[in-house]
Amino acid sequence: MKTFACAAAVLSFGLALSARAEEPAGPKEGALNTYLNREPTDTAGQLALMQQGQFALQSDTTVALFFLQYGSRVRLERTYFPATTSDHEMVPCYVFTSAAVDKSVRRPGLVVVHGGFHEKLDWRFFRLIVEAVEHGYAVIFPEYRGSSGYGETIYTNTYGVTDVADVLAAADYLAKKDFVDPARLGIVGHSRGGMATLLAIEKAPKRFQAAVDLAGLADFLAYMAYKPEARRQEVAKEKHFGGRMPGENLPAYMEISPILHTDSIETPLLVLATTGDKIVPFALHSERLIDALKARGKVFDSHIYDNAPGGHVWIFGDSPETTDAFRRTFEWLGKYLHP
Repeated sequence: MKTFACAAAVLSFGLALSARAEEPAGPKEGALNTYLNREPTDTAGQLALMQQGQFALQSDTTVALFFLQYGSRVRLERTYFPATTSDHEMVPCYVFTSAAVDKSVRRPGLVVVHGGFHEKLDWRFFRLIVEAVEHGYAVIFPEYRGSSGYGETIYTNTYGVTDVADVLAAADYLAKKDFVDPARLGIVGHSRGGMATLLAIEKAPKRFQAAVDLAGLADFLAYMAYKPEARRQEVAKEKHFGGRMPGENLPAYMEISPILHTDSIETPLLVLATTGDKIVPFALHSERLIDALKARGKVFDSHIYDNAPGGHVWIFGDSPETTDAFRRTFEWLGKYLHP
């Protein structure tokens, strides 16, 4: 039996290496993107075109609003950075620096990761971004794949896979800027962005010197247990899950559940959350994450608010809890990144 098991292991390893060797470096020559019909005659096509147009308009409006409110204090650059996935896509992003930035001085970089399902930069993140810049950070806000407002390719969603790859690629891109110190990188994420933050520091344990998880999804299996059936079905259709629910493809869901990979965390991590969260329940996510970090002796701190106004979105309001969360966030980042 031992001989058989050894042979099976060798065969499995060989097949894995063979599959890796045969994996294409990029799309085959002649492979084409698919696009929405710009002159659809069917109702479904017309609605899809209108939806993407509306998303793009919302993104442009957000940029205009930011310039109106903060343009004299914060410089916004709207650009694309190269993905590190084999499809060689370009991912949209925003880079924020002080309007009076001295590009001869290197400053710490901060990746800010939004959450939601097909969400994007909106006015709710302005305060966090502006305060980060005024604390001395260069900020990148990646519109990872799954975000809306940038066309069909970026809109395509894959939880825990392309979003995390794009977040890590954003960090690489920011680190190469002349005005950023690549040895001082931080990351902050809310909700799904918190999940991407946790997976990023698990997949690349030495990439960031500090991280903040704001009410992040720690257990994707738990998420799939309580979400409405329509959302569960939509998620299951993503390429990573192969159209199958957790009971039919459990490894795929386990792979992207941060709570199962906390052993890999080396980055000092601050966890902030609130009881009464009706979107990412504290007892299912942040509380269990904190327990796992304690059990493994990780460098971390945490603070849990008692039914903060707004629940899951408490960080976007104007309340004592919001102010305290921002204070704790920048104290934690400053401790390790020294802006």
